[in-house]
Amino acid sequence: MDNSKGASSSRDTTSADRRAAGPEPVGAAGERTTGSDLARAALQAAREKSKARPRGRGARPTGRTRRSRGWSGPDADDRDPQELGRLLRRVVDARGWSERLTGGQLFGRWAELVGEEIAAHSEPVELSEGVLTLRAESTAWATELRLLQRQLVQRIADGLGSRVVRRIKVSGPAAPSWRHGPRHISGRGPRDTYG
Repeated sequence: MDNSKGASSSRDTTSADRRAAGPEPVGAAGERTTGSDLARAALQAAREKSKARPRGRGARPTGRTRRSRGWSGPDADDRDPQELGRLLRRVVDARGWSERLTGGQLFGRWAELVGEEIAAHSEPVELSEGVLTLRAESTAWATELRLLQRQLVQRIADGLGSRVVRRIKVSGPAAPSWRHGPRHISGRGPRDTYG
């Protein structure tokens, strides 16, 4: 008798566990479905949905946004390798360095812009707000450069653009310093041909 009671009690606990877990899923024909049957049905529904979706390059729905991928694809993209000159131009434009770089070209291309003879006897010292300061080799060349100021501005404008240099300021040669040591007497210094 003990065996029959044990068997009936195990049946009772199994049915009690089933009731606690909730009702089992039932298919369309009334048969009970298992987890693998549900997975097959979900897979079949996904396949049908995929077949119904249009294919091709322009077939992407307009409401979705493009997912970011790790590669750029067949079309040109900002993530593709770029030419160094193009990247530098972007940085220069974004930071507003174009005027400074043009001024740097003036100093680097001085002999090309004004000619070998003038470049041999003068050098650009400073470019500030369209005013170019030149240092001449001698007072005679300083006078010559002052007379050629319009032609020099035009040559620079032809080579670099009209807004780079609007006026030229010419200074003569730098006189040597007569100060030696921490103490000195103020005044004109030696009276000779310097400046």
